[in-house]
Amino acid sequence: MGKITEVRVPKFPECWSSCGNCGSGEVVVDDVLVLPGDTVERDDTIIVLETGKVALDIPTPAAGRVLALHVAAGDTVGEGQVILTLEAT
Repeated sequence: MGKITEVRVPKFPECWSSCGNCGSGEVVVDDVLVLPGDTVERDDTIIVLETGKVALDIPTPAAGRVLALHVAAGDTVGEGQVILTLEAT
């Protein structure tokens, strides 16, 4: 059995707080590209976040198998929130 990892929403770019232009408003899950049981490679895009002005592809930090999803399309998310649980290979 591989290492169990919680994949989280990364820290938002620093410019969002200084400028506020790109990151204004809520950060919403636009699309979820994996399902529980799916196998992913390192850096595969797992979800797409949308700020209203910017779309952010969120990659997986390791190869492995998706054990559980903790977000769905349309959910509002914040920094550090758990996206999915991954069994790293």
